[in-house]
Amino acid sequence: MNFQIKILLLSFFVTVVLGLMIVPILKKLKVGQIEREDGPQSHLNKQGTPTMGGVIIAIAITILVIFIFISYTKDDIELAKKLIPLAIMSIGFGLIGFIDDFKKLVFKNTKGLKPAYKMIGLLAIAVTYIIYLIKIINLGTDTYIPILKVYMYLPIWIYIPFAIFVILATTNAINLTDGVDGLCPTISAVVITCLTVIGVIFDIKEVVVFGTIVIGICLGFLLFNMHPAKVFMGDTGSLLLGGVIVAMALYLKMPLILIIIAFIPVLETLSVIMQVLYFKKTGNRFFKMAPLHHHFELSGWGENKVVSIFSIITLVLCIIGLICV
Repeated sequence: MNFQIKILLLSFFVTVVLGLMIVPILKKLKVGQIEREDGPQSHLNKQGTPTMGGVIIAIAITILVIFIFISYTKDDIELAKKLIPLAIMSIGFGLIGFIDDFKKLVFKNTKGLKPAYKMIGLLAIAVTYIIYLIKIINLGTDTYIPILKVYMYLPIWIYIPFAIFVILATTNAINLTDGVDGLCPTISAVVITCLTVIGVIFDIKEVVVFGTIVIGICLGFLLFNMHPAKVFMGDTGSLLLGGVIVAMALYLKMPLILIIIAFIPVLETLSVIMQVLYFKKTGNRFFKMAPLHHHFELSGWGENKVVSIFSIITLVLCIIGLICV
């Protein structure tokens, strides 16, 4: 526990230092946020705020994992090695987001990375990680069923498409949660904390160490991202955090627990789906604006209220999730 506290504090410190260095660089490069004119009017004054801040998270994870790898190599080489795939999976998704952000903000290509190329990239990373879990560390395809507290064996031909769906759905859901100052890193930090606690319960040390690293990083990033934000994470950060969450959940054999503990991102996704389907059928909007957090903003909620209530709900759901395991 003492070691984990040190890692948490070190992760926080490294992220703050990186933020102080990188945010001014992003300002100088003029990679500013582009706000929708049909969105909440309060967001228009965010126009030009530096984005692609997810690079801070990616660099921090890289530094911390290398540090832990070197520190653990003498005592527990297997643990050190198992951290690498978790980091690669997460940063790989962040890289796809970075390319998308880079095309939009630097090359001024409003469409960003072509959806087909984006999907190919995400699929390649997802399949590689799944193969690693099944073939390299022989994790198996059994999946934990929350509430029932039993493992269910899935044939590999069912498990692989199921795991791919979970990976893509989770990263997309976390990506949609990004849109209000501090919301995505706060929700992610709470969910990752829950997964880390599950790692402690089941004594899966690599998940505990990796989760602790990312929690510290999220807290450090929040100093720059809470309202009023000095930097936005962009797809670079939101896809990366989605990668972290789903990589940990699959490693724990508990992808289904995300339905409970990540219910806010699930709702964000459902709100977008409902909005599109309802508009196609009736020509009207079901919500004032989707994703869901924008609906509440347009209903009069301030950004801090949205973050506070969504985070409290996530915290309660995480407690319920822990009871279910």
